[in-house]
Amino acid sequence: MDYTRFAACNLRVEVADAVAVVTLDRPDKRNAIDYPLHTGLEEAIAQLSHDPNVAAVVLTGAGTAFCAGGDVKGFYPDEVGPMTTIRTKSLVQAMVQCEAPLIAAVNGVAAGLGATIALMCDVIYMADTARIGDTHVNMGLVAGDGGAVIWPLLVGPHRAKEFLMSGKLLDAVEAERIGLINHVVPAADLLDAATSYARLLAGKARPAVRWTKMLINQAIQQSVNATLALGLATEQLSSHTADQKEAMAAFFEKRPPKFTGN
Repeated sequence: MDYTRFAACNLRVEVADAVAVVTLDRPDKRNAIDYPLHTGLEEAIAQLSHDPNVAAVVLTGAGTAFCAGGDVKGFYPDEVGPMTTIRTKSLVQAMVQCEAPLIAAVNGVAAGLGATIALMCDVIYMADTARIGDTHVNMGLVAGDGGAVIWPLLVGPHRAKEFLMSGKLLDAVEAERIGLINHVVPAADLLDAATSYARLLAGKARPAVRWTKMLINQAIQQSVNATLALGLATEQLSSHTADQKEAMAAFFEKRPPKFTGN
């Protein structure tokens, strides 16, 4: 299959020895997700799911960040239609329904949507210098684009609420300690460690690996069905509050926000 077209979306896909390495490639923007990258990623994952030459996928970021979250200047297309927000669930669905195992190599900060993308992977390796957290609330937004789906499944509802309501970034050691991720490795060894595990899976019986993953993912799909639509709706509602407008102004003016509770 041809993956060169995804370069136009700032997404690199390289396949060798049955392992695909997918790299978010906007290093100057800390790999923040704009509309083209969002669309490209969901389409690439769907294609990789059924590529007979791909047994496992490693997902990482170019430069010093894994993914800083949604790009506040380019998350939506120029013409925002009524279905745009609803279709953003397609990325989460693509990851949950991807038959090929997804291994995250979190090389730097993974925040907001970036954290969701990392945590929706099946196995998560994290550099010892990286941090991860769902920071939506810091921007006056509901963690509605997947955080409320996956965090409770990984660390339980009480810890999920602790971190989603505070918007705190965790270091890699703490993330591993609470079961949010699988492994912390030295930054220099990160991609090798994640790729080595991907190659291990590539050497197994493919139907057994894939169907085991999909069986476990039924629980995640149930959480998606129960939570994601309401999450996206409340995230949109929160984007129209006075507090969210203040958070955006503070972000661009590089100052602490002054929230009023509205």
